[in-house]
Formats: sequence, C-alpha cells, structure tokens
Amino acid sequence: MTTDFPQTLPQVRGKLTPNRSLADLTWMRVGGAADYLFQPADVADLQDFLRQLPEEIQVFPMGVGSNLIVRDGGIRAVVIRLGRGFNQIAIDGDIVTAGAAALDAHVAKRAAESGVDLTFLRTIPGAIGGAVRMNAGCYGSYVVDVFQSATIVTRQGELVEIDAKALNFRYRQTDLPDGAVLIAATLKGTHAPSGTLLDRMDAQLKKRDETQPTKDRTAGSTFRNPAGFSSTGQADDVHDLKAWKVIDNAGMRGARRGGAQMSEKHSNFMINTGGATAADLEGLGEEVRKKVYEQSGITLEWEIMRIGEPARD
Repeated sequence: MTTDFPQTLPQVRGKLTPNRSLADLTWMRVGGAADYLFQPADVADLQDFLRQLPEEIQVFPMGVGSNLIVRDGGIRAVVIRLGRGFNQIAIDGDIVTAGAAALDAHVAKRAAESGVDLTFLRTIPGAIGGAVRMNAGCYGSYVVDVFQSATIVTRQGELVEIDAKALNFRYRQTDLPDGAVLIAATLKGTHAPSGTLLDRMDAQLKKRDETQPTKDRTAGSTFRNPAGFSSTGQADDVHDLKAWKVIDNAGMRGARRGGAQMSEKHSNFMINTGGATAADLEGLGEEVRKKVYEQSGITLEWEIMRIGEPARD
C-alpha cells in the first residue's frame, strides 16, 4: 500500500478497508488492491467523507465491476463502491428513478412490471451508475434516449443534479466531473403492456445466451464497434462495422495469452479461462488490436475500462 496517505482518513459510518483486493469485486476476477475501499452507509456519509478527504487523494467510483479490468499492481486511490443504500427503484407513471447501485436488469424488470419500456437495459451487465456513465445501450437504444437527469456528489461533497447537456452523451462516453460519484438517475420510458415487455425481455435473454459466452468470466464487449456515431449514440450509415467481424478477419477468434482467451462463441468477448492475470487479459487485447490494425488498418478502441498500475517485477 502507498505511504502517501495520511495516518487518519475521515471518520465514516460505512466501511473503510485499507489495502483491499479488488479481484473478487470484478467479473473477470483479476487485479490488485486499492489503497482503500470505501463503502458509504448513505448519501450523507459519502458527502462527509469526500468533503473531508484531502484534495490530493484520488478517488475512483466503482460499480459492480462488470466492464472493468483492475491491473495487477492495484490502484493508488480510494475506491468508492455503492451498496444497498443506493439501489432503490421508484416508479411514477413513465418516470423511473433508480439508485446508481441498482442493477440494470432489475430496473428493466421493475419498469416492465409497471408497463414502462426500459427493456434494452435487461441484457446490459452492470448497474445504473455505470450505464449512465458509459451511455450503455443495445438493440438500437441507448441511455441517452431515456435519460432525464442524474444526481451526483461532487469531489467537494456537494449534492448536485445534472442534465443531459452537462453529461454530453456520446458513444460509450459522458463527461462526468472528475472525482464525482453518480448516486441516482431518472429515466423516462414509454408505456406498453407489461406482458409484452416481459416477453420481449425473455426473447432478448434467449438470444443473448445463444450468441454470447454468458457462462464464462467475461467483462462484456471488449472493444467498441469501429463505426461512426452521432452525439446521441446512434451509428451512422457510413462505417457500420462490427468489432467481432474485424477480429475474425484478423484470425483472432479463440486467440490465447496465458489464462486469457478471445471467446470462440463471440470473438469480441474476452474470457478468463482460469488463472489469468490482468496482464494476460490486457496483453491479449493489445495483441488483438495490433493484428486487426495490420489486417485492416482499423484501430479498435477498448470498451472495457482498465485502471491501476501493472505489477512490479
């Protein structure tokens, strides 16, 4: 653990754990330790902590680790992970307000039961905080299409509501302020019969299980599709390419490096076959990017977030 931290961090009512391994908190099950892991009890606990935390100490808000690789050397920061106090779901007409820790699938199901269509969220791994931050989407729909507002706690501990303009939604990107922790989002769906929505989600799940390695340790799509996208996240009609296709064309379906492998079932999914390190996974991804560029001249961009430091020799 780094020695740059003060002897005493702010007092909390939640849980503050030093030198906490993050491997078991990510879907890939790899990675080193955070200097500290903070799990706030509630919003006020989070505000007080950030307000009192020395400015030079970095913070990293972490969701459920579904689209994340933590490097083997860990991360020199306080990692903030929201839990039960931040997973409420409330529905009022066609408006759905969800805590950042509410799972995307749970939000989609609760909304459908109330006749509100947010079905595109059903097969997106992760929680609402990450979905907003990454403008997650599938089946032609994106978070920006249903987004109304979000509530954040700033690095200074202030509670602020922000709109779509402030977030500047783009394909798999937003401009969340540095050090801010997103704690809730309000979404607006369209009305439809509950049975129709539930049936649609069942069909989506069946299709996903048929085409993706859902039983393996993955972090979702490894690379963004190499297409042109508008500010709303919709693909244009000029470069409608798929990452899996260019990976296949480069002969990298099933490629391996240590315990890491590009899935045989869907070549844009990287899996931990058992015993992989973060270096194996990231190294394989960079090898895929190199091969794709050599074969097609296309530079793939990572969709999986990689954070932290490599292991020291």
